Amino acid sequence: MNGFQKIIYFFLELQEKSLRKKLDKHLKTSSKNSTTKTVLSSNVTITLNSQTEKNKELVKQNVTDIVNSCGNNPQKLLDYIKSKGTKVCIIDNADKILSVIKEEEGLITSLEGLEALYINMVTKSGLSLKSKPMFIMRNGEIDPYYMAHQFYKWYSLKMDLPGFDFMSQKIFKIYLNSDGALLSNLNLDEMTGLKEAINRDQEATDFALTLAKHKEGSKKVLQKMQDGGANI
Repeated sequence: MNGFQKIIYFFLELQEKSLRKKLDKHLKTSSKNSTTKTVLSSNVTITLNSQTEKNKELVKQNVTDIVNSCGNNPQKLLDYIKSKGTKVCIIDNADKILSVIKEEEGLITSLEGLEALYINMVTKSGLSLKSKPMFIMRNGEIDPYYMAHQFYKWYSLKMDLPGFDFMSQKIFKIYLNSDGALLSNLNLDEMTGLKEAINRDQEATDFALTLAKHKEGSKKVLQKMQDGGANI
């Protein structure tokens, strides 16, 4: 075998490895996160999520108790978040600062890359390409129902419910602003992560709306959440 043939076979081997990796990615038949396992077989999808369901009920009950004990006071909820070790930052024009990386006020889940570096610099959290979950709000009055929505998501994260990892949240944010074409290119892990992220957001929304529905002006609150990007 001459040198030219060796070079050709070398690149063919690299191409084969790349194609095999892509095939394995899309033919994967199981996906597992912290508390849920999804298994695909012929015409059947099995989801093993008993621990996730238990944690969901604990989150709902505990958040209800905490919010009621705080009188749904946003500042008291922020103090509670801070007492549990999550960084809380009150920043002038936080909405504009966060819009640079397409984030919204409230819970900012872990970021990676330049987005993490940006958020770390803004919040004086050091120079790192990875960031820890934190809470960022602007100065001024905080809508109590929006705060309840964000608090619910934060507590779900603390309870280790799935859907808050970097990739799941990244795909979720793209999904919110896409026409659905994204879904055709996702593998099983990514689809499962997106589903969990959607579930966590919907659970928080349901909690906030239930909290508001018997209060005067609840329709106005609903409209504000929809217009303000509470991810309904």
